[in-house]
Amino acid sequence: MVDHQVLQDDPHRQVVRIGDTVRRPMHPWSPTIHELLQHLESVGFPYAPRLLGIDADGREVLTYIDGESGGAAWAKVVEEAGLVAMARLLRDYHDAVRSFRPRAESGWAGCAGRFGANDLVCHGDFGPWNLVWRGTQPVGILDWDYAWPAPPVHDVAYALEYVAPFRDDDVCTHSLRHPTPPDRRQRMERFAEAYGLTTTAGLVDEVIAQQHHVWLRARQLAAEGRQPQVAWQEAGVLDEVAARIRWSRAHRHLFA
Repeated sequence: MVDHQVLQDDPHRQVVRIGDTVRRPMHPWSPTIHELLQHLESVGFPYAPRLLGIDADGREVLTYIDGESGGAAWAKVVEEAGLVAMARLLRDYHDAVRSFRPRAESGWAGCAGRFGANDLVCHGDFGPWNLVWRGTQPVGILDWDYAWPAPPVHDVAYALEYVAPFRDDDVCTHSLRHPTPPDRRQRMERFAEAYGLTTTAGLVDEVIAQQHHVWLRARQLAAEGRQPQVAWQEAGVLDEVAARIRWSRAHRHLFA
């Protein structure tokens, strides 16, 4: 058993493993996220960590999910098996959370928290790196801090930005583990089908819209003095995100 292992050494958000638990820093919106995790446990959703409490250092204590995540996850979605499994997991999550409405008044990260008629609690950061993988099967979902109320297609679009992906050929082959430039349109269609959508009509616009919403949220959190968004802004990361949005708009022909 691991006694103490640093899983994320970000100076603003250190995450450590102690035994079979993970310790993470709290945020103002953590009570809402805790309520979400408790709901998922109550309905038997097996892919989210269980909340065990708050430790003496004021960190949330979660169950540890064994497997690969982070940078190793990019290779998992290159092949169709991983791509499809990720889409199906997202649909399973949405089905599990569809009726959930939090009672906590702590709100969400960078979001007022009002629910529209067709909204549910999206994970908000559903990328391959935030999944725990065993082979090509995802067995857990990590990092729920950016969950927020939105239409389900927001999570679909967020995932597609990274797994279609909405990146140029150089990034796809050098950073995202694709051996050759991907067939983005085909990958988008396969992900959408596996999730349960009957058409990809409008999905490119949804991806661009979620890119813009996430960029606005990061800017809002930076304006509130939140980390790591302040550091991102100072390092020019948010400018890079704006450039990605411009790339998506200019290259929509690759996807539709």
